[in-house]
Amino acid sequence: ILAAIGYLWILCLLPLLSKKDSEFVQHHAKQGLVLTIASFAIWLVAWFPLIGWLVGFFGTIGILILIVTGIQNALQGTYWEMPILGKYAKQIKL
Repeated sequence: ILAAIGYLWILCLLPLLSKKDSEFVQHHAKQGLVLTIASFAIWLVAWFPLIGWLVGFFGTIGILILIVTGIQNALQGTYWEMPILGKYAKQIKL
């Protein structure tokens, strides 16, 4: 359950800071942290007219798809690396 909570935006800090001994929870929480940062970046870009709105719209849909897929994999107990953003999650050292 904590691994799945890691994908819910700022709630990723809860499993990230509380379950340091669980490699599985840390894996999913780090991916959730990267998604949170990416969603903030997309929201900032979405403030710009036209092209920003398109990037914001499609970027938000992409983020939501990654969140749902991440939650599903966390609840099933499988390690899953996100496409494109997963490599950044691996670089996070806590």
